[in-house]
Amino acid sequence: MLILTCPYCGVAADETELTPGGEAHLTRETVGADDAAFEGYLFKRENPKGVHFERWRHAYGCGKWFHAARCTVTLEVFGTYPAQTTEPPKDIRDKITAKRPGWSWRDFG
Repeated sequence: MLILTCPYCGVAADETELTPGGEAHLTRETVGADDAAFEGYLFKRENPKGVHFERWRHAYGCGKWFHAARCTVTLEVFGTYPAQTTEPPKDIRDKITAKRPGWSWRDFG
């Protein structure tokens, strides 16, 4: 079972208390974007085997959105952080790099 710690209220919640929100750190295309950019925003998502950054909502808790860094193969959670953060905090990136030598945030961001 996937267990994530909400960075706002500090509760370690299992996936039944959370609502998934898809891929994190997307550039949201809005007014003025061309059709191809808007289509990419709506329909094109990564579905990696390995490290992934996701949005989650603590639905049966504080109700706030947050981001989680985890491995989609092993369900290992590297950490969670507030949704307003534009990139994963350094300590989480360091945890991932320690477990996955050669991994780089630049491949995602």
